[in-house]
Amino acid sequence: QVQLVESGGGLVQAGGSLRLSCAASGRTFSNYAVAWFRQAPGGERQFVASITSNGERTYYASSVQGRFTISKNNAKNTIYLQMNSLKPEDTAVYYCAADGNDYASYAIAEYDVWGQGTQVTVSS
Repeated sequence: QVQLVESGGGLVQAGGSLRLSCAASGRTFSNYAVAWFRQAPGGERQFVASITSNGERTYYASSVQGRFTISKNNAKNTIYLQMNSLKPEDTAVYYCAADGNDYASYAIAEYDVWGQGTQVTVSS
């Protein structure tokens, strides 16, 4: 079983940048697709970005396309989310999740391993 731990969240001004990390432990992490989701206060958990196990394909929500970049380093068992040009509406708890079927889907139900989340707050 894979375990995930996010880090890198914090408070940043609008227009700034943050890089989130998701450290994975456990066997065969390189076989998993990974995604980032986020959940704003009072809102539903939403898809942000995903990447296939080999890192060859990435997918993004339209709201972050061109501003966020997801990457995966299998040698370090770590997933990253580089977030640039941050907006107040990006404020949320960000979660990483892993999918052993390697679909890299936008659907929450496809992911069976989740981290505990890291808070990102963007001030205006």
